[in-house]
Amino acid sequence: MSDLLTSSFRFADPRDLADLKTFATRAKAIDDGAIRLQGAGTVLAAYVCVLRPRLLGESTPTILGLRTMALAQPSGTDVTVPLAAVLDRIARAGADDVELPVPPSIVTESWTGVSAPRGGWEHAGTVADAFLRSAAEAGMAEVAEIVPDKPGTLIVNNARAAVWGRKLDDSGLPAGAAFAALALGFLGDGEQELYRSGRWFRLTGPRGHVLVRSGSGLP
Repeated sequence: MSDLLTSSFRFADPRDLADLKTFATRAKAIDDGAIRLQGAGTVLAAYVCVLRPRLLGESTPTILGLRTMALAQPSGTDVTVPLAAVLDRIARAGADDVELPVPPSIVTESWTGVSAPRGGWEHAGTVADAFLRSAAEAGMAEVAEIVPDKPGTLIVNNARAAVWGRKLDDSGLPAGAAFAALALGFLGDGEQELYRSGRWFRLTGPRGHVLVRSGSGLP
């Protein structure tokens, strides 16, 4: 889609820009990092990284959050930019604005090279939102209990790997998926559809998707 490279993303509805703001704000509260904005025709896919291994052999899974929004004009632009830059531009927008200028500050993030499969997903059941919420809250409490007041990077990484790399149930879904779904605001009072493809899991609900690559090692 090189012929559809655009300097901005034009949304179909102002509410889509507001949704992106909420998604980016939640992601920034987890990790003041980056967001990948990938145009695919009249759909914008926005990816953020919630968890990832930072040391070789570490068992923290790579966990991404994904929301998709409708575009009024097709785009093939695919950029990774700071979350702060996106939020700064949205903050300047009016209530009825539908356009997001692409920030010029492109960044490189290792997790953007980890691509979930486009096909081959097999339905693996459903997971109740209440179960995921409970698991996430219990995990956060456990991490807080393990980590001291002034922890070193190694201690934090080990705690996160131990808690969020743990399997939630017989499906093998890592507990970090529950944390991502809660932290990104994807949970309601219903359930999430669970899919699997090789090392990958996908939780899909009305509010977004959580993509999980299980296994150890850097992305």
